[in-house]
Amino acid sequence: MIRVNPAGDSTTRRTLGGAARILATLQLDGPLLIGLGLVCCYGFIVLYSASGQNIGMVLRAVMRLAMGAAAMVALAQVRPQQLRAAAPWIYAFGMVLLVVVDVMGVIGKGAQRWLDLGFIRFQPSEVMKLAVPMLCARYLHERPLPPTAPMLAVLAGIILLPAALTAAQPDLGTAILIIIGGLLLVIMAGLPVWYMIGGIALAACAAWVGWHYLLHDYQRLRVLTFIDPTTDPQGAGYHIIQSQIAIGSGGIFGKGWMNGSQSQLEYLPERHTDFIFAVIGEEFGLLGLVILLSLYLIVVARSLYLASQTQDTFSRLLSASLALTFFVYVFINTGMVSGLLPVVGVPLPLVSYGGTSMVTLLAGFGILMALYSHRKLVGS
Repeated sequence: MIRVNPAGDSTTRRTLGGAARILATLQLDGPLLIGLGLVCCYGFIVLYSASGQNIGMVLRAVMRLAMGAAAMVALAQVRPQQLRAAAPWIYAFGMVLLVVVDVMGVIGKGAQRWLDLGFIRFQPSEVMKLAVPMLCARYLHERPLPPTAPMLAVLAGIILLPAALTAAQPDLGTAILIIIGGLLLVIMAGLPVWYMIGGIALAACAAWVGWHYLLHDYQRLRVLTFIDPTTDPQGAGYHIIQSQIAIGSGGIFGKGWMNGSQSQLEYLPERHTDFIFAVIGEEFGLLGLVILLSLYLIVVARSLYLASQTQDTFSRLLSASLALTFFVYVFINTGMVSGLLPVVGVPLPLVSYGGTSMVTLLAGFGILMALYSHRKLVGS
């Protein structure tokens, strides 16, 4: 005979009710928080192995998660009207930082992408991942939709100017993400089909110009080795070849945590940053990859649900852009590591080691929660 403990059930209900009240007070969404927390915990487990059991690196990642969580909680308290008013200033601040980093930025691995303030080192281009969609959403909020040709010209300037400064660092991966974040928002604003076709043709022409006059030699080599990595197996194709070996050797259930030969013997480059997805495939197998992708799916699905509940144009466009851009981050990294896309240096969200990226992502989710939780307070 099974006995039920009413006192225990009552305690559980009070605990859950208290947690729900705290989350409501802080304007945070419980299901989204759970999804984000599970992804981060999964990431710390993998990072410990990928870093060669470097507990210091894991602790630094935890500290950056704490910084990102603080930014998320703070931004969740901000009303949409305040975000809308701050958008031009955040964009201008980010543009100034991009100019500053071109003049006096820290050089690392052949790129000048970071500003070192002594107590913190960060990438100013990460700010533009939020600033660009915020300013685009504000611009469209104040005008009738769908956007007209003059409006699209203004939006193109808002998006392409910071992307060009970022690509010049060079940081092609972040530049692409800035463009995607703004482009998704413009498409959701009701971009006419003929404009899309024209944009594709214009992008093709721009790609030709970029290939011949703007891309660095190593960036062109990445595209060529994407087509056939074996053309340069010890050079530009090395990353993809080793990544595919790692993922394929993991099988269904993997070789076990900290038992991956490609990662532990350091055959796999950038294994704790851009190619950490390959470490998961080798050590946890297909099952481990499916679990992580399922967690990502939960986060994206919940984010899209929150976005669908917002009311005004600014909130709807910005929240949907943030949700879909997160999905694109995952898609690009997993496609890059598995050889389906060229290597462009995009980290795996909330799993790869990287401070500024994690803070920016969690700040974006804070904005998304703010737009959802304050939806009944939004003015026209």
